[in-house]
Amino acid sequence: MGDHPDPGGHRFEYQPGLNPEIDAWHTAFFIENHLDPLTHPHLAASPEQVRFMVYPEDGLRYYPCSDRMFAAIMDRTQSAYLQRSYNAVLQRILALIDEQIEDPKEKEFLEALIITKYKHETHDEIMIPSRVEKRLMSIFIRRTQIEDPFRKEKARRNQRAAEALDLPAFRSALDYVDPKELAGPLDNLSAIRQMADAIQLSRLLCAATRKAIWLPPEGPSLLPLDAVALCRQPPTGSGVEAFFNFVGVRPDGTAPLPREPRKILWLMDEAGEVVMDLAVIRHLVGLGHKVIVVFKGGPIFTKAVYADAREDPVLRKALAGALFIEDDEVSKNDLLRMLRSDYNILVISDGTSERLNLILTSTTFARAFKEVNAVVCRGEEQHRRLFATRFQFTQDLFNIDADENGKLRIEYKPRHPEVIKFSHADLEAKAQAIIDRMAEAKRNGMIVMFYSGIIGSIPGKIDVARQVMATFIDYLRNQSASTFIINPSEHYEPGMDADDLMYMWEIVQRSGYIDIWRFQTSEDIAKAFELLGRRIPPEWVGKDATYSTGCTKEMKIAEEVQRQYPEMQIIGPPTEKFVRRSEYGIGRMYDRCLVAPG
Repeated sequence: MGDHPDPGGHRFEYQPGLNPEIDAWHTAFFIENHLDPLTHPHLAASPEQVRFMVYPEDGLRYYPCSDRMFAAIMDRTQSAYLQRSYNAVLQRILALIDEQIEDPKEKEFLEALIITKYKHETHDEIMIPSRVEKRLMSIFIRRTQIEDPFRKEKARRNQRAAEALDLPAFRSALDYVDPKELAGPLDNLSAIRQMADAIQLSRLLCAATRKAIWLPPEGPSLLPLDAVALCRQPPTGSGVEAFFNFVGVRPDGTAPLPREPRKILWLMDEAGEVVMDLAVIRHLVGLGHKVIVVFKGGPIFTKAVYADAREDPVLRKALAGALFIEDDEVSKNDLLRMLRSDYNILVISDGTSERLNLILTSTTFARAFKEVNAVVCRGEEQHRRLFATRFQFTQDLFNIDADENGKLRIEYKPRHPEVIKFSHADLEAKAQAIIDRMAEAKRNGMIVMFYSGIIGSIPGKIDVARQVMATFIDYLRNQSASTFIINPSEHYEPGMDADDLMYMWEIVQRSGYIDIWRFQTSEDIAKAFELLGRRIPPEWVGKDATYSTGCTKEMKIAEEVQRQYPEMQIIGPPTEKFVRRSEYGIGRMYDRCLVAPG
């Protein structure tokens, strides 16, 4: 049961540049925990990907732990709190060895190995305990070749939860009508229907926080005799009203809410609990919502993992008809197509074997986080990482857990008030406005040209790139009669990232209104600097559209469009030169660095 308040915690007010030693310790913290994208580029997310989830504020660098944990590490004072957390990790791993390994010599060896590694990792008190746990668990799995040590236990819990859901007493508890709950002004069918939806949702949520359902001492047949009381405890917490309003139901039946279809990211947690969560999710789908269900990427004790969703018969049945997304780097366009499909439940992996670490999550997870309307997290551990932190996020957060008395508690953390969100509808509307101007130009007998060039491929030079492009396009406009030239840099708005821009421009580019698609050449850049009265800076010498990831992607689109509209001309560097850069870092306005083959 969660005990969310953290009265013993305090906030470490780190300010870069005030103390070189603290700055170095702060940097080492990210390096040692493998959270630094410069030293671990294939593991840690770029700052741009993190910003899909975490709102950047005051120049703070996001850390994936509670404020109390971060303060304990940064204070460097042999924190008793940190040592207790480390020791809890060690005891869990040693208990795992004791339970799973029968051979005395192998057990003794593994214990010694784990303790040695543990001492090494915790000596300087710079490691986040969850990162220590991940490393120790990885050693156990690799040494023993036990792919998932808790697979059987998780299957038992899931089976117990499924059996509990099918018990007549439980079904009766969900359907039981208490006249006291029908005290609202039920003078129309909509109000009655909404109240029934709200009551059943509340009861399912209550059941989803009762561990006794899937962890009873003697099995699910021994549910409490008063199953009705089990499902009728009123929810508490700061997020009750916000959550029910968000999903479009009011428990009191007053003033039925217009039910707007929502997209929800639901972070699964424990085995057994996951079965109850899926019952809640099915109910939400029945209310018209879409849910992206997130499982852990790899084994971590009794947490529900993606492989369980694929292999456990109980979960396979509960997820029948759902869309499983196997790609950990799904594109924005593909994700939006999936969200618009007839699938109401999508299943993804977060890409990690940790309780919750946004810096290590997959591209697919980050994009899903960005595209939904709210995120539901479960339990105390996820609460610590998302609520017990100074950071604010790009989505509204709800935490569903049991309080210290075992009652359902829903907490709410609104997204940062300055978050700018461009929905796919917003981007499509912007694209359509540009297309309308293109169509009008065509009706007026003008030639439509689309100009693709470097915008963000040279880090820190975005403003210069826009100036170069604008200067050259102005030159083209003065030189070319009856030509409508689209300058992409003129349509950028604060808050847009590369994902948003590529999505919007692809709609424009495939409209069929482009007569000439011109890609920036090194001569274009040289002419622009000449018009600006400046010498070409060294970082711009020899550059052209082939240096840009965006232009490389756009050349592929241009070739596809040309096959559909053969009269469209493509002007610029030779097509075969567009092979150097093929992918953004997620959300970046500049490209990934090229790495020479080793």
